[in-house]
Amino acid sequence: MSSASNPPSAALLGPGVVAFFTERHLATLTTLRADGSPHVVPVGVTLDAATGTARVITSGTSAKVRHVRGGQTRVAVCQVEGKVWTTLEGTATVRDDAAAIADAEARYAVRYQQPRVNPARVVLEIAVDRVLGNAERWRGPEAPQ
Repeated sequence: MSSASNPPSAALLGPGVVAFFTERHLATLTTLRADGSPHVVPVGVTLDAATGTARVITSGTSAKVRHVRGGQTRVAVCQVEGKVWTTLEGTATVRDDAAAIADAEARYAVRYQQPRVNPARVVLEIAVDRVLGNAERWRGPEAPQ
């Protein structure tokens, strides 16, 4: 049984996956167009392991946001480094409130760098419900895999 402090998605995220999503790596985000075809773009992504939430900051005018707002809410974020990879699948929600944007920007700045100013910025929040890959064995970029 899960609670608000331990959502089911957080249980999917082992320490190797969390470590892999803490280091600086770019990822791809796959959303679905209205016709069901995939739209794949490079993104920076942050992962809140405590809540099982992945976040992508982007412009509110982007195709990925249009797809989610148009009802295609199933998404996947994939990150790869050499032979190590993880895909996080889940349901995306567009957040455009100032608090959610500020929180996501702060998380992004920790993992990557301070994001550029974008008055049209929104956040894609992904409630992770499936984790694929082999990053549970991740020992860092300098360690032999």
